[in-house]
Amino acid sequence: MSRPPKPFSVIQSEGRSHRTKAELELRRRGEEALLTGVPIRERPEVKSSQRAHAEFQKINKLLKKIEKNDALFEGVINRYCILVSECEEFEEKRERFYDRMKKLEAMEHRLIEDREMTYSEFYKTLGNFQGQILSIDKQIQVKRRMLMDIEKENLMTIQSGLRSIPKKEDKGESDPLTAALNGG
Repeated sequence: MSRPPKPFSVIQSEGRSHRTKAELELRRRGEEALLTGVPIRERPEVKSSQRAHAEFQKINKLLKKIEKNDALFEGVINRYCILVSECEEFEEKRERFYDRMKKLEAMEHRLIEDREMTYSEFYKTLGNFQGQILSIDKQIQVKRRMLMDIEKENLMTIQSGLRSIPKKEDKGESDPLTAALNGG
């Protein structure tokens, strides 16, 4: 699998390229045409969540560095930040249930000896904790899958944008087959 093409800014910063000046200019114009010039804005639901806000700030900073901080990516970036926040909250919730289950297991002998719980009640309660942990794990996995899909799609969108820039300027009908098909 070949590498994606380098953006114009990277080629320019390297100071050397096998491309002609015309090809480089075409690439620069093509990249600029893919962007709106309007920066990404943080949505209110992202601002209101401390975690989502921190993730947005981090991603926005990175996007600015690669000059892809564009409003076209606003929806997906905001959604991604909310999902990261939700995923972290579920992970914390799962840890709380796990800690409580461990405390219950540590108190097993005292609870049963003091007749606060029967074996049946104890194992039923323990099973409920395990069920809750598994349920939360399933929700985390769904959110992680969503995050991965967004990450893949976002990367593909940026790469496909770079790939859609023609490498060479089209100077009319240079392909004989195209010319013949068009009646030329």
